[in-house]
Amino acid sequence: MLKDFSISIIRTLRHHGFQAYLAGGCVRDLLLNREPADYDVSTSATPNRVMEIFPEAYAVGVQFGVVLVPESSSASSELKAPPGARQDATVEVATFRSDLSYTDGRHPDAVRFSQDPREDVIRRDFTINGMMLDPVSGEVLDFVGGRGDLEAGIIRAIGDPEQRFAEDKLRMLRAVRFAARFEYQIESATFTAIQRHAREIRVVSRERVRDELTRMLTEGHAHRAFLLLDEAGLLAEVLPEISAMKGVEQPPEFHPEGDVFTHTLMLLDHLPQPCPLTLAWGALLHDVGKPATFRRAPDRIRFDNHVEVGVKIAESICKRLRFSSNETLQILALVDNHMRFGHVRRMKESTLKRFMRLPAFDEHLALHRADSLASHGNLGTYHYLQEKLHETPVQEIHPAPLVNGDDLIAAGYAPGPKFREILEAVEDAQLEGRLQSHDAALDYVRRKFPL
Repeated sequence: MLKDFSISIIRTLRHHGFQAYLAGGCVRDLLLNREPADYDVSTSATPNRVMEIFPEAYAVGVQFGVVLVPESSSASSELKAPPGARQDATVEVATFRSDLSYTDGRHPDAVRFSQDPREDVIRRDFTINGMMLDPVSGEVLDFVGGRGDLEAGIIRAIGDPEQRFAEDKLRMLRAVRFAARFEYQIESATFTAIQRHAREIRVVSRERVRDELTRMLTEGHAHRAFLLLDEAGLLAEVLPEISAMKGVEQPPEFHPEGDVFTHTLMLLDHLPQPCPLTLAWGALLHDVGKPATFRRAPDRIRFDNHVEVGVKIAESICKRLRFSSNETLQILALVDNHMRFGHVRRMKESTLKRFMRLPAFDEHLALHRADSLASHGNLGTYHYLQEKLHETPVQEIHPAPLVNGDDLIAAGYAPGPKFREILEAVEDAQLEGRLQSHDAALDYVRRKFPL
């Protein structure tokens, strides 16, 4: 276990005469009886001394006192990875420090290493993340009232919230994420400071903003996270396209739950857990084209071409937040196809099979389920498609082609744009069960597309 490995690092550092404790989020999670995702160690040893003690350690932020110790480290027999441990896992070991001035709203301009764990704690973000734990004795070092806030369910900045957020603007998003994840309240002075400085989130790199928003979307409490983002004034800064959904009416016969913003946040409640990144973002953006296409027609409210508009807006957001090409393709596919579920029962067999073989179709199906539960509540199409997928062999959805371009050339057809039409027609007939062999397919081509 990574915990055992972390404790062995602490024991080794202490053997060499240094102070060392578990620190930060792992202490918080252990006190909440949750399994931490990772373990961090804080120590009085300088980065150079840590790397001397653990020869396989490597620096990732040595100017800030941070090195990583891999489980393969051979500094001592105590440090052998436990059986079954992840061989690529690492423990972050950071030197006690105090931060000097900040000018970029992200990193300290310089740090001063310290021998005092109290100095290290008071420069951290929130009280619940500011405790240290002696894993040998079980003693908790709490210089900032973190344990009391943990028991009371409060997110509170350490010291002056204005200063904490001036140091690192991303902390404003982190406050919202922690409040949503743990279902805590943000302390009033901390929340007021966020509201006052929300506009300054713009100086944070888009990648860091994207990663925080992704955690909010995938940790299971996205609905509350986005309500808090809105209340804090952050939503309009980081995702104005989602903020624009507020107050955009929808036809009550299809959406009795309310406006587009309400519907979208309700939909997030119904996403599977754990939730893939692409599904979470596709769900958030599936109706992003509605505000721009809202129209009150004589018969009812309409959103003409909202899917096409939404795909363009979603593409702009993905580009702005610097998603990878593959992530962007899947997010856009989810936005582009979410309305097709309304036509499923009227689709030709070939069209339906092509639909069901969309890459990561399980994400499309999960989005449709959540979309339905957040509006009319009818899961008939969802269950229909599940049954179809269950009863249809994979080879019928993804059949091997009966003919290809070389076959058409051999049959006397000249290469050109017509090939695509011919091959699609053959595949349609194959998917519908009308063609089962190579020869039958060639006969079909000769009849339908005579030379």
